[in-house]
Amino acid sequence: MSNIPSLILNTNDRMPLLGLGVYKATAPGEVEGAIAAALDCGYRLIDTASAYKNEEGVGRGIRSSSVPREELFITTKLWNTAQRIGDIDGAFQRSLDRLGLDYVDLYLIHWPVPGCFINSWQALERIRESGQAKAIGVSNFEIPHLEALFQTSGIVPAVNQIEYHPLWNHSELYEYCRERGIAVQAYAPLARGAYLKKDTLLHIGETYGKSPAQIGLRWLVQKGISAIPKSVNPKRIAENADIFDFELTAEEMHQIEELDTGKSLFFSHHNPEMVEWFMSFA
Repeated sequence: MSNIPSLILNTNDRMPLLGLGVYKATAPGEVEGAIAAALDCGYRLIDTASAYKNEEGVGRGIRSSSVPREELFITTKLWNTAQRIGDIDGAFQRSLDRLGLDYVDLYLIHWPVPGCFINSWQALERIRESGQAKAIGVSNFEIPHLEALFQTSGIVPAVNQIEYHPLWNHSELYEYCRERGIAVQAYAPLARGAYLKKDTLLHIGETYGKSPAQIGLRWLVQKGISAIPKSVNPKRIAENADIFDFELTAEEMHQIEELDTGKSLFFSHHNPEMVEWFMSFA
């Protein structure tokens, strides 16, 4: 059984508020071990991607578990290469084959490749209609990208997975998505450790006997944002899930909001060199 609560997507499917991210878990047996540890702690959401090069390991981890498939929520993503050459159906089928699954719970466009993402979204719509993806969504999309989708499609993304943490709270994009029924999911929710020594989080953590990482994750899920911290350390995986036995006050939530720097810690959609680097990543 899992004690991790879920949110209801605009497809009426349930998505856990906490999941395991597996980016960079590519060493032999690494992702399988992380999944085993996570499932033992009550995790049911596993987030992977074609670009992570570990979908086969994720599939092995799933098959090694005694947790029924219908209790799991598996996400994978369409990478830029397939978007540029228009091979969306082929890329999706290869992801299914590597995972060893008949369907995924969520399929995302990993990046809004200019000139491509509208056609990619139309292909995802057909995949959803086939039943092989229960829900479809996007990642790294900003408001102009979503507006462009809405001009050509009546299907609203179920999820927008974005960088989101106390140091960048995306207030405008968060409200935009919330008003339109798009669930926000946070990758890099621990900001790669950048806020773990912040006095605000240390002091709040002392109140509840929690670490700054746990306070940051609790802040997210209390906002209704699904978080997918990545780890292959069983102790850390368990600690990340130990956030559902307390509640932050409104004042504490506000104090954490005030840590916002208003910018990404990693990259910008408005930096042409960074976008080009992302687009060239195979």
